[in-house]
Amino acid sequence: MNQKIKDIRNVAIIAHVDHGKTTLVDELLKQSGTFRKNQSVEERVMDSNDLERERGITILSKNTAIYHDDIKINIVDTPGHADFGGEVERILKMVNAVVLVVDAFEGPMPQTKFVLKQALELDLPVIVCINKIDRPKARPEDVIDEVLDLFIELDANEDQLDCPFIYASAKNGTSSLDSEKEGVNMKPLLDTILEYTPAPVGDPEGDLQVLISTIDYNDYVGRIGVGKIERGTININQDVILVNEQSDKKERVKISKLFEFQGLKRKEVNKAKVGSIIALTGVEGINIGDTICDIDNPEALPFVKISEPTLSMIFSVNDSPFAGREGDFVTSRQLRERLFKELHTDLSLRVEETNSADAFKVLGRGELHLSILIETMRREGYEFQVSKPQVLYKKIDGKKQEPMELVTIDVPEEFMGAVIEKLGSRKGKMINMTQSKGGYTRLEFSIPARGLIGYRSELMTDTKGHGILNSVYDGYEPYKGEIPKRSLGSLIATKDGTSVTYGLYNIQDRGSLFIPAGVEVYEGMVVGQSSNGMEIDVNVCKKKQLTSIRKSGSEEALRLVPPIEMSLEECLEFIEDDELLEVTPKSLRIRKRILQKNMRYKSSK
Repeated sequence: MNQKIKDIRNVAIIAHVDHGKTTLVDELLKQSGTFRKNQSVEERVMDSNDLERERGITILSKNTAIYHDDIKINIVDTPGHADFGGEVERILKMVNAVVLVVDAFEGPMPQTKFVLKQALELDLPVIVCINKIDRPKARPEDVIDEVLDLFIELDANEDQLDCPFIYASAKNGTSSLDSEKEGVNMKPLLDTILEYTPAPVGDPEGDLQVLISTIDYNDYVGRIGVGKIERGTININQDVILVNEQSDKKERVKISKLFEFQGLKRKEVNKAKVGSIIALTGVEGINIGDTICDIDNPEALPFVKISEPTLSMIFSVNDSPFAGREGDFVTSRQLRERLFKELHTDLSLRVEETNSADAFKVLGRGELHLSILIETMRREGYEFQVSKPQVLYKKIDGKKQEPMELVTIDVPEEFMGAVIEKLGSRKGKMINMTQSKGGYTRLEFSIPARGLIGYRSELMTDTKGHGILNSVYDGYEPYKGEIPKRSLGSLIATKDGTSVTYGLYNIQDRGSLFIPAGVEVYEGMVVGQSSNGMEIDVNVCKKKQLTSIRKSGSEEALRLVPPIEMSLEECLEFIEDDELLEVTPKSLRIRKRILQKNMRYKSSK
């Protein structure tokens, strides 16, 4: 018989990138006594991935648990970016309420909308935490109105609209029920979580059901399944059946180890009851979406459908003249193993074999999703090359359809014209414009996903670094037509060798350089961008001919304009269909697919 499990609460914290969600979780860990008073706490302890720390975003969800008033609160930290929405969708199935963290100045953003929509559709109660209340330009009352407007837009029911609001400063470790008064600790937030989060309901005596929502991986124990016990009790060394609602999978396995969460650690236990969030090992074939069931009653639980990929790229073995110089893992076997290993934990990703044994098609949720994978592999010592990102089109009712993005741009008023003009030329359609405080205007556009490729770095240039762009997937619509190609061409090296000042000086008036003097180059490598939109072959290794009158020592110093240093995302935005990006642990090099000048000329005929 179903009953409330009164000593457990399961809650997810969701927010837009950088609204302070992870800092808030850190503060809850500190104040609930998870850390000893003399223990140093690394800031943002939940963002454990190096890339997550650098970019200030959470990519993979983490689990933690704290105690408040003798009740265990399992907290799931969810990703805050649409490209990792595959994580968000399945994590919400484990919890009974969500804490929505919103910046007291910025208000709800597109990603907040994406995640909140998921939570409301699952009929989860929402606790709204207005964070960064200590910011000089905080406007909590306006933000409350914006949040409620968003709830109404997303068809929230009356119970969901009647949600509690908490005002917090995660940085200062305070929360309050009153926007005018700063609190002294996080107790008001913790009390509200206990009051508004329903206790999990389940039958402790029923046949076992655990839905696996996340997979972790450990070299010592292999795959680790994380999920919530929906029914029954689980024990170590128990024989169970593994089933999946969407396949014919049916496998008898044994649970070798069982863990519950305590603080940031996993605590080994002998058994766990209904309502608990657990981690288990010993099941090699376990996957996200699987249900662990009682042997006598193998009944699969339904699983949240994960959104489809919208972008693809080809990952291939590096075949440039510098292949194998800088990477530890360079073969097609190593590349294949690494890409397929990523599928263990990233459900939003797809990897497909191609006609070539050296190339693999990788499909993801967006440019950020794929660039995070590239950067992660690069740091692990992999060397490979990638193609220009391609948008995934669909045929719906016989018509070509393409993925759309809902884009929000906050920009100072003087740059509005440039933004509207650029997005218009990329088939963007403005759907809303509102005045924000502080001289900023918020522009909302519906734009094809391909129209955003290459735009982020342009926005930074056009707005002198002041523009803030956020985007979220917005379904498929009929194809919007051709988008004009980039107006910049490539400067292409014609010789193998080392770049010299004289060679670079002679070509810098033709465009902008990507490399300084003293860099090794090869024929077909892109060393800069031409300003006239044409492809120009250049010899950056050309040295000055010495005469008997003027020796090299008396030559006047040639001044070079500093080269453009491009990030991984900017490189992906720059490359064309006939170019590749060579990725190594030390370098990013743009190159032509066909390196030899005469071969390129023949193939273009």
